[in-house]
Amino acid sequence: MTKTMTAVAVTQFGAPEVLRLITLPLPEPGPGEVRLRLHAAGVQPFDVAVRRGVGPPAGQAVLPQVIGNEYAGVVDAVGAGVDSVSVGDEVLGFAVYGSYAQYRIAPAANLVAKPESMPWAVAGSFTAGAQTASMAVEDLGVRVGETLLVHAGAGAVGTMAIQLARLRGATVIATASLANHDYLRELGAIPVEYGDGLVERVRAVAPHGVDAALDGAGVDALTASIELGVDPDRVVTLVVWDRYAEFGVRRVTGTRSAARLAGLVDLYDRGLLRAHVRSRYPLAAASHAHREVETGHGRGRVVLVIP
Repeated sequence: MTKTMTAVAVTQFGAPEVLRLITLPLPEPGPGEVRLRLHAAGVQPFDVAVRRGVGPPAGQAVLPQVIGNEYAGVVDAVGAGVDSVSVGDEVLGFAVYGSYAQYRIAPAANLVAKPESMPWAVAGSFTAGAQTASMAVEDLGVRVGETLLVHAGAGAVGTMAIQLARLRGATVIATASLANHDYLRELGAIPVEYGDGLVERVRAVAPHGVDAALDGAGVDALTASIELGVDPDRVVTLVVWDRYAEFGVRRVTGTRSAARLAGLVDLYDRGLLRAHVRSRYPLAAASHAHREVETGHGRGRVVLVIP
């Protein structure tokens, strides 16, 4: 077996071009750990923030840093004391860094079995968006009969948040470009176009008001949510890390866990959650994937496919 592997690392903070292919020794699992041969890794705004060196995501990075915090692959080796998975098992999981690679080490406790119904590209890009959406909807206390406003509804977190809120019996209004309005309708949301006049457009489709708001867009979305009369304690932001306290709103909280992920995977397997992958890139094109995530407003996820 080969003694080395290929990975993508942030070599210095900056533009997408700072991502470089590097060769690393093949890692060995310790007690409670497994080694995975990865097949897919999601590319998300968290990774972009690490690469740029901004916000909490970059706080623990030690350059050169292999990034990527969601992944799917096949168990290749197991460490001492691991009995929850076996070599050959297909799994998905979560971490902070380390998934833009052919192999990675992962705690066995962070892994969930990949169902046959879930393609590799979906599995590799499922955990971050689904768990973040789950935590946000939970934080907001969305209940049956309420109206939730989701800013950036066509993104990975927005896609999941819409569906999870609908499963709770809520009405969901979601912002997106006109090109994504049919997609939002398919998810069960009432679409509205973002930009100037957003508050008036939301009021037109929600004459009785909005009960809670999830911000995946930024400061303008927070301002609009407050103007709509949403209690700031029921506004959660995913993206305004530095100024959220100015608005009296909250950042998403909660804990990612295998138990939470397993519940979400089960919903997917039963056809109650859908996931959309819009672009696939090889590991060597990670910089192009980052550029798309950083500059685009497309629906669903961008994924690195690792042969």
